Formats: sequence, C-alpha cells, structure tokens
Amino acid sequence: MSTLFSPSVINGMEIANRFVRSATWEGMATPEGKSTDRLTGVMAALAEGGVGLIISGHCYVSPEGQAGPWQLGLCDEAALPELTHMTATVHRLGGKIALQLAHAGARGNTKITGLQAIGPSVVYKDGAALCREMTRDDIARLAQAFAQAAAWARQAGFDAVQLHAAHGYGLSQFLSPLTNRRTDEYGGSLPNRGRAVLEVFQAVRQAVGRDYPVMIKLNSEDFIEGGFSVEDMLEVSALLEQAGMDAIEMSGSTLNEASKYLVSRVGPVSPENEGYYREAARRFKQSLKVPLMLVGGIRSLEGAERLLAEGTADYIALCRPLICEPDLVNRWKRGETAKSLCLSDNSCFRPAFAGEGMRCPVREKGNLAASGKGV
Repeated sequence: MSTLFSPSVINGMEIANRFVRSATWEGMATPEGKSTDRLTGVMAALAEGGVGLIISGHCYVSPEGQAGPWQLGLCDEAALPELTHMTATVHRLGGKIALQLAHAGARGNTKITGLQAIGPSVVYKDGAALCREMTRDDIARLAQAFAQAAAWARQAGFDAVQLHAAHGYGLSQFLSPLTNRRTDEYGGSLPNRGRAVLEVFQAVRQAVGRDYPVMIKLNSEDFIEGGFSVEDMLEVSALLEQAGMDAIEMSGSTLNEASKYLVSRVGPVSPENEGYYREAARRFKQSLKVPLMLVGGIRSLEGAERLLAEGTADYIALCRPLICEPDLVNRWKRGETAKSLCLSDNSCFRPAFAGEGMRCPVREKGNLAASGKGV
C-alpha cells in the first residue's frame, strides 16, 4: 500500500495516514466564537472521510485578534463545552484533531470587535493607521494568550495545537520586514523578527508540556518584493526546529493586495504544477529534519504520492479539495483514484462570507459530474 496510507507518530500522536486537513475558515462559529453543531459536523465528516489529522479553522486567542465573522475563538473557559463535544465526536469516529491558534494582528477586525487592532508595527492604508504598534507588554500578553488557549485546547481533548504564523496574520506580520519595522529586539534581523514567534512557542510549550504536539504553519514566502523570503523561512524553521517544534506546515502568500499570488489561487492545477511551494519544500527537506506538511495545489493521488516518494514532504495537507469532497481520502484508499473534483474556483468562500458557512456550491448543484472538469 502507498506510504500515504501508512501510520506515523508526531510527539506521541499516532496518525493513521499522511493526509492532513489544512486549517480552513469554516464561517460556522457563533458570533461569540463558540463552536456549533454544524461545525462539529464538518469535523465529523472529515474524520469519517479518512483524514489522518484534522486541523481546525483559525481560532483567535484574544478578542482583538479576531479576523472575521463566525470565526472560532478560545479566549475563556466558556468555549470549552462545545469544543470538548467536537473533539469527542472526532475521536469516536477514529480521527485526530488539532486546534489552530491565531491572532490577526494588524488585520484585527475592528468593526466586529470594537477594539483597536495591534500589530508589530503601525500599518497604514489610504493614509489611515489600521493598528497601533505593540509594546513589549503587549507581546508578553500575546504569548500568554496563546499559552492559555493551548492549555484549554488540551483540556478540551484536542490532540495537538498549531500556531498560525502564515498568510500575513499576526505572527506572520512579525516575520515579514514589510510589516515589522521595529528597531528594538523584535525587529531588524531575522532572529529578532522571529523572537515573538519563538516566545509564543516557548510559552505554549511550557503550558502544555513536552509530551504534547505543538506545530506551526509558516509561509514558504510572502510573494511580495521585500517581504518574507524562502531564505527567511529556512532560517526561522531552523530556529524552531532547534527550539523543539514538532512539525511545520508550509503554505505561502498573504492577504496583501501586493502579493503575487492569492493565498487560495484560482484556476485549474495541472499535474506538473501540483504542490505550489514544492521547490521551497525541497530546500527545507535538504537541511531540516522536523516533519514537514505541505499544502497548496495538490489535487491527485499520483501527485501526492510523488511528493512523498521524492522526499519533498512528510505529510500532504489539503484544503479546498476536502471542502468539495470530505471523503476524498477514503475514496482514494478504496482504489477510486480519479483526481479531486475541486475546480479551484474559490466559489466555496461565497456562502461563507454570506453567513451560510463554507461549502462547495458547484458540487451541490451537480455541475462537477456534468462538466467532467474536476481538477
């Protein structure tokens, strides 16, 4: 059987196969950030569909760090009963689930939170400041917010946590020289720009212990001139590996309009282009030993197998294909090896932004089977 379906272990967490559901904003939490039966149902479908490790949508750890509507949050113990129900449901179905912990930084949604956004440096848009610069005390409080949320996640039954340091959100903003223009010990050189990320990780590790998996999601690069680069990624990954990070997921790009690519690129993925960030991943694997999860543009079983066989990645992370087909992993395991039906058209986001939750409207209308254009 393919290595894709072989079990593995990350810091004591046994995973049935090498497939990971990459964190995806579902738009199904309550306005207060609590989980719902609909959201638990999404996780249940992924567990039933054979995904080895499910990573939740980004979950804000502090009120001002909320990025958007209907986003999961874990800022106090009131959220634990619903989250505990979610993890128990996934475990009953034989799955494993991690909670992605996040802070939006300068992208904090002030219209929703009513709070001033905070970031590593002041960010301006059309001449107006979008946030204030974080003080050293703010950074210390941020680390403790991540740590407390991680402790609650373990209490709620999550098998691991993942720190969100990609896509131009808060921790990613510290890493990028475009959004981090500080002149103190948190700015300038890459070790300084990475200091806040390392302090968050260290606080989380202290809160959950050494026997609990802590992972992180990083950009391969920002795809913006002067932004976070592949060389930066390799350097900060080495620092994280040395500090004891259990696994790294590689993604790319930001929500900045100047980014060369959208975080979720639009358009068909050809077989030769599967794995948007594969070249950066190959460089990563040449020098680092920490397990690597690779997301972005992986649409076929053949492509996924190739990335593992050639040593480009240790795990295959999927996002939009699992919105379209939550049972994709089991379908492939059964020998039904046609590539994902996902059209990569981002139509799944429209119902989420309308308050209806993330789903694949194209598949619901039956257009995929009729068109035969699944990519």
